[in-house]
Amino acid sequence: MRKINEIFYSLQGEGFHTGTPAVFVRFSGCNLKCSFCDTRHEEGILMSDEEILRAISAFPSNVVILTGGEPSLWIDQAFIALLHRAGKYICIETNGTKPLPKGIDWVTCSPKGTPLQLTHIDEVKVVYTGQDLTEYTGLEATWHFLQPCSCRNTKEVVEYILHHPQWRLSLQTHKLINIR
Repeated sequence: MRKINEIFYSLQGEGFHTGTPAVFVRFSGCNLKCSFCDTRHEEGILMSDEEILRAISAFPSNVVILTGGEPSLWIDQAFIALLHRAGKYICIETNGTKPLPKGIDWVTCSPKGTPLQLTHIDEVKVVYTGQDLTEYTGLEATWHFLQPCSCRNTKEVVEYILHHPQWRLSLQTHKLINIR
């Protein structure tokens, strides 16, 4: 059983896959306590893998985004294999503090200033609050995204990216266009 906060269908609003239709599986619970987190960790229901797959399969996209909370607290190799057998392209949004099972198709790490357990990621997405970013430039990531914290510091983020072109801007477009 896995504790699920919600399962919903929308467009990916952040990072490399912005605009992609996807099924979001939002897990409850996290091993960190970030002030800007958008998940209500106390909410959620326990669901079997079959119930989760049935809910995911009700939507037309084969792209599944495991998010949270922190999904690495709830997933394992058997769950990833089940989704792959069902033809799903699996993305995960993780804080990177726990190792991940093999076979995840796209790994987005949003580090929170804690030691990382991941060696390779597809994209790093940092919610920028003015912190030193030099520790993230050495990560083995194909893409580096900076995201303003609640759009309060967008100009500061843009200015940083203009001076550090290895970073790209990621806006929460789902919030800008008022979708989930």
